[in-house]
Amino acid sequence: MIIYNVTTAVTWQVHDAWLQWMRDTHIPEVMATQCFVRHQWVRLLDADETDGPTYAVQYYAPDLATLEQYTHQHSGALRQKVVDLWRDQCISFRSVMELVS
Repeated sequence: MIIYNVTTAVTWQVHDAWLQWMRDTHIPEVMATQCFVRHQWVRLLDADETDGPTYAVQYYAPDLATLEQYTHQHSGALRQKVVDLWRDQCISFRSVMELVS
């Protein structure tokens, strides 16, 4: 199992609207690609929240080939939506991990 982790720091200015958009729109769109079998969404507790909180969404793909399919076919358009909507109000970084046990 491969975990595609997206960690995002979001400003307090857009926090509530961003949360709703993530819950109602973005995560369902990512899951609709059928590249992931499940996801989990967490809030980092040890991050400095002066400018806003930090969240991570972990999407579970069955293998690297499926993640590559997501990356090549879907991620560009989905990332562009984030930029178009939130500009510099949220900053994300991504990492790929393999589930060991």
